[in-house]
Amino acid sequence: MLFPPEAPLSAQAYDFLANLVYDRSRIRLGSDKQALVTGRLSQRLRSLGFSNYEQYCELLMSSDGEHEIGELIDLISTNHTHFFREPSHFDVLSRHALPTLADRARAEQRPLRVWCAAASSGEEAYSLAIVLAEYCRDRPSLAWHIDASDISMRMLERCRVGTYEAAKVNLPAPAMLSRYFQKGFGEREGYYRVKSELRQHVSVQYMNLFDDVYSLPPGQDVIFCRNVMIYFDVPSRQLLVERLTKQLSPGGYLFVGHSESLIGIRHDLKAAWPSVYIRPE
Repeated sequence: MLFPPEAPLSAQAYDFLANLVYDRSRIRLGSDKQALVTGRLSQRLRSLGFSNYEQYCELLMSSDGEHEIGELIDLISTNHTHFFREPSHFDVLSRHALPTLADRARAEQRPLRVWCAAASSGEEAYSLAIVLAEYCRDRPSLAWHIDASDISMRMLERCRVGTYEAAKVNLPAPAMLSRYFQKGFGEREGYYRVKSELRQHVSVQYMNLFDDVYSLPPGQDVIFCRNVMIYFDVPSRQLLVERLTKQLSPGGYLFVGHSESLIGIRHDLKAAWPSVYIRPE
């Protein structure tokens, strides 16, 4: 079977798309990302019946383009994640952060509040939920909740459903699998779904980290915002760190990715462990 040739992406169209993506998401697409953009958008063009990128740009600029801008950001976003990625962070959370934060939450008679700020398809959010559930097995009176947000509606739907290929559900202890996941049967053979008892602790919502106002209140005890700032330029990282700091409660913890650094970023946080920061009280 012969397939139609892939539409070429002109420099002018690429510049328009890169600027639009940056304006809406702060994701920086350099000149070396043109092949990536073509690869991720070519199928979208075919599904819309467009023969070239100029037609697609016209749609984005039109009065009907707002929805398609969301589709564009969704397709451009990188969504690589897995359960208990960068495991040392979860060890720091359970061994060092939670004892102090849990005491404070109990003293203030409120739930422990955790924000997974780049949740993607949910593996990180449910890894956090497992850590909190394990911690609370001997502390049933401690209430807790996780807000999972992302800019990709497609990924958020997967997060909301909480179903994953069995081969990708790699957990620190074998007992966690039966404790927190339901095995699929029939057409769901080869998959596991996060049990409802765990999913009820996780709220899933769309959020652009650069929107003027966050839908979450400040006073978060823990914020995981990992492996997302690597896609932003320095001014955007500066702005984001300032905003995340304001969302933290005094004494709250910010976790960023191991490949990320706050070097060169002005902030008031205290470095505690590699890629782990605390807002001073």
